[in-house]
Amino acid sequence: MIRSCCGCAGSPPARILLCIMALAFGGLLAREPGLWIPTAAAQDETLVDETLEDELDVESAAPTTEAPGEQAEERTMLDTLLDAGIVGVLILLLSMVSVGFIVEHFLTIRKSALMPEPVIEEIDALLEQGDVEGALHACRDPANQCLFTDVVLAGLERFQGSEFGFAEYRAAVEEAGEDQTGRLYRKTEVLNLIGAIAPMLGLLGTVQGMIIAFNTIASTGGAAKPHELAGAISLALVTTLLGLIVAIPTMIAFSYFRNRIDSIVAEAGKRVEQVLAPLGRRR
Repeated sequence: MIRSCCGCAGSPPARILLCIMALAFGGLLAREPGLWIPTAAAQDETLVDETLEDELDVESAAPTTEAPGEQAEERTMLDTLLDAGIVGVLILLLSMVSVGFIVEHFLTIRKSALMPEPVIEEIDALLEQGDVEGALHACRDPANQCLFTDVVLAGLERFQGSEFGFAEYRAAVEEAGEDQTGRLYRKTEVLNLIGAIAPMLGLLGTVQGMIIAFNTIASTGGAAKPHELAGAISLALVTTLLGLIVAIPTMIAFSYFRNRIDSIVAEAGKRVEQVLAPLGRRR
């Protein structure tokens, strides 16, 4: 290189000067290669640094995208029911009351409880023998207390207490039968009331949830996020669901017991008429 540079000049001083300049420039490039052309090693280092920065950005962003999914998986049915709040608690209390009355009605509103066959046969046998006092004693026995004995007792008391009792006991029996039927109907009215109130409470929770949701939208200037409205919407839907779950079976039970009462009372009326038939023959 030195020879080529020295060979291309004219006078010796000029050749010496050019050689000195070439040597100085070559030494500068040898010390600082990055000043002229980037080397391959420098490019590789730059690519590695950029790759590391991208990986760090992805790792830092990953938790934020996975967090909502993890929170959604942690919710249970109990959490959803708790979203119903005070209205949900009231509906659950009504459901407990409804279950209690349904169980009680199943035990008391049945033929074996309102018209026990052994008691009917005992009173029938006494009246066939003309033993009205014995029949009265059997009807007044607390162990025999039921719808049938209450109705028969009213007829026997009218028969003994009036001079024309043989003609008036039928009216007393009808009045006692209507009274006993009304008493059984009043027992079932609790189920009718619960069946009407439960969906109304559910509607109340729905209105409350919608009010909370719209207030949230208004407070955020119309930019409410879904998770900010989720609680209010859940309140609206869960309370409606609970109200219907309680009301539907309760109304079914109410209708069933009403029909059962009508059937038992109609059969009891026929049996009472048969048992008291001997009184009509006594003048």
